[in-house]
Amino acid sequence: MSTLTEETTLNADDLKADQASELEDSDQAKKILMIEDIQKLLPHRYPFLLVDRIIDFVPNKSATGIKNVTINEPFFQGHFPQHPIMPGVLIVEAMAQVGGIVLRKLPGMEDQLSLFAGIDKVRFRRPVVPGDRLTITTELLVSRKRFGKMHGRAEVDGQLACEGELMFSLVNL
Repeated sequence: MSTLTEETTLNADDLKADQASELEDSDQAKKILMIEDIQKLLPHRYPFLLVDRIIDFVPNKSATGIKNVTINEPFFQGHFPQHPIMPGVLIVEAMAQVGGIVLRKLPGMEDQLSLFAGIDKVRFRRPVVPGDRLTITTELLVSRKRFGKMHGRAEVDGQLACEGELMFSLVNL
């Protein structure tokens, strides 16, 4: 009776590939921020926290967030009871909150609060209604010690709902 033994060798390339795969997995985890992570970065709370999750985060560059719009939102009681539409100013605020996460994660900005300084070129293209999933992407255009500028874009099912430029003033917490 013979016994077969399988010899296993690890070469450096296999080890590097495994380590790279593990790094990619951990990098992917860092790209997604759950609500608990968002609450650590933004001072907003219900009913004014308008970001449910960050699904993609590129440090020093951009973030993509999700807002699940439900009929239970308090603003639908008055805007408008028979034809509920998410107010445009709240869509812009949601874009600003996603942008605020990008700014708070910049090196040296961890103790800064971003406040609206202005909005330019904002256009609304379609209404946002209960049941919609708002996908919000912000891209950093300018970052200085006390000022930031971003391009924001909000979509529903790939259709543009709103876009514009958002300016921020950064103040100490």
